[in-house]
Amino acid sequence: MPDLLSCLRFFVAFALLAVLTAPAQAQLRGHGGPVRALAVSADGKEAISGSFDTSAIVWSMERNSAERVLRFHESAVNAVVMLPDGRVITGGEDGKIAVWQDGQPQRVLTGHTAPIVSIAVSPDGNLIASASWDRTVRLWPLNGGEPRVLEGHQQNVNGVAFTPDGKAVVSVSYDPQLRIWPLDNGAPTIVTVATPLNAVAIAKDGEIVAGGADGTVRFFSPAGETRGQVSASETPLIGIAVSADGSLVAAAGIRGSVAIIERASRKLERTLVGPGLPVWAAAFMPDNRTLVTGGTDRTIRRWNAATGEHIGTVAMASSDDPLAAYAGHRGAEVFRACIACHTLTPDEGTRAGPTLHGIFGRRIATLPGYNFSPALKKLDVVWSPETVAKLFEVGPLQYTPGTKMPEQKIGSAEDRQALVEFLQKATAK
Repeated sequence: MPDLLSCLRFFVAFALLAVLTAPAQAQLRGHGGPVRALAVSADGKEAISGSFDTSAIVWSMERNSAERVLRFHESAVNAVVMLPDGRVITGGEDGKIAVWQDGQPQRVLTGHTAPIVSIAVSPDGNLIASASWDRTVRLWPLNGGEPRVLEGHQQNVNGVAFTPDGKAVVSVSYDPQLRIWPLDNGAPTIVTVATPLNAVAIAKDGEIVAGGADGTVRFFSPAGETRGQVSASETPLIGIAVSADGSLVAAAGIRGSVAIIERASRKLERTLVGPGLPVWAAAFMPDNRTLVTGGTDRTIRRWNAATGEHIGTVAMASSDDPLAAYAGHRGAEVFRACIACHTLTPDEGTRAGPTLHGIFGRRIATLPGYNFSPALKKLDVVWSPETVAKLFEVGPLQYTPGTKMPEQKIGSAEDRQALVEFLQKATAK
């Protein structure tokens, strides 16, 4: 009779094989936490996703199945990139970058002192750009060498992208600035806007597209001149994607929608709403019409951006929805934007933020077992209905400086009150 250890090994191997081979039709499942990042290969045959569950998964988009599960990071995988030669790059909340080949980390890049939230690769494939909440952008030679550190942002850097000609890198920040950094060591062009910027993408003609905390998509010339804006959401935008032909922009909002914008006319064509939202990451397929999204329900979905319809079988919300018991409660709907990072009970699995179970009456940054930033540990805040409401009235950056929490405000006093009332019910011990 085989021993217990052998049986366990067989079970683990069998379970992994099931994940890697099970058909998923047009929806891809395998992550144990919300999907935080997405990228699609140039030929559209593969995609890679990063998750709050600390893993990245390489998917076959033709077979609708997982090919490799990549585990290295100590916390959430916030950024992913696919290279033409088959290698992939991941960046994590742990401040590390891994360059993967054949399922193994080929190189590990260290130096950032805070979470990495965005990664880009230069058009010639020689440079990696990383954006971090340590307020820097770093340029790493892909095949070895010391990084160049770009300093100047006064707040967390949230997004980075190379210009199509490869002569500059663009970054966006909470500060709230967009910076265009020439790679010839020239001084950066600095554009200051009215709201924190959370994401950036660049069209093939060099036009810069940025998503803001006010729900607005802003357009800039390659030199940084303002070219217009589109109101895409009533809540902060956390993801921006531009189709390869430059015709469409997808803007993902933190509370449950993806706006599809015709770039030339600056027209909001449609808004994607359905299961799987809110969306934390979006990427266009090479056909310029299929949008791939990943979000809170741990599922990667395909959409027809031209019609707004799902592609393939749609898996509706399951019975394990943590908010199912609060259906119809306005505060629960407001909280839905938060479930990617926070749980309501202490046993719901890994998330980017601490559980909110028993939050009221607890001093900030004192929950055992969670790695809070040093700045939060110095604050004199005790969570109460009043302090939670104030947090979302003025925003985390002002109320809890040094937080890892994305910048977001709730402008409606009624919504803030509804959220507080919901948390009082849902987090009670």
